[in-house]
Amino acid sequence: MPMNPTASDLSTHHTWSGLFKTGGIVALVLVVIPLLQLVVFVASPPPLEGTAADWFTLFQQNAILGLLGFEFLLVIYSLLSVVLSLALYAALRRDARSLSTLFLVSSLIGAIAFVLARPAFEMLYLSHQFTAATTEAQRTIILAAGEAMVAAFHGTAYWVSYILGSITGFLVGAAILRATVFGKVAAYLRILSGIFDFGIFIPGIGLFISVISVFLLMAFHVLVGRMLLQLPSKALAPSHPSDS
Repeated sequence: MPMNPTASDLSTHHTWSGLFKTGGIVALVLVVIPLLQLVVFVASPPPLEGTAADWFTLFQQNAILGLLGFEFLLVIYSLLSVVLSLALYAALRRDARSLSTLFLVSSLIGAIAFVLARPAFEMLYLSHQFTAATTEAQRTIILAAGEAMVAAFHGTAYWVSYILGSITGFLVGAAILRATVFGKVAAYLRILSGIFDFGIFIPGIGLFISVISVFLLMAFHVLVGRMLLQLPSKALAPSHPSDS
């Protein structure tokens, strides 16, 4: 059960109220971005398993679809998630300092790794260079550079970000269970999301299992987003004698 705010709670919530509100708005935005990315994938499937030449063709046909296909929306998602991580850290650090600190550090590293794994504008630049190339030798060099970008798309940085994203779910879920801010439902949603993330490693049905984690994460974002927006007003609300 949530407890009445102490003097420390009031001070903390007053100090961080702007961050809480921003984090709450960001959490709700993070629900929308994956849906937009899904629409893009369904409406115009990108060559996710294709070669650099396949990607160059897409970028040449439609630069915006090329950027979206190379998951630039999810780059924005990762950068915004840092703001949410900071807000969650501020809300949880008093009750679970070690867990919330590990969560914040892991979130930052994961976000950086994902940005490195999605060099969308580099691919756009290379596609222009490929189109402008006048010799076969130039095209060969640019294709090789493009293949390096495709390798990054599927490579170590991506998997580091993916696994850290799952681990951060366990960390923030455990931190929420120790605190009195968000409640157990939010904690279990985030922990379950982290568990289902690892379904991707199951042959055959792994992708479908991992999709469940996306919907669990969206539900978590809706819940904590609403709670972050309410935190400052809850902390400043007068307590009733019956609550003492």
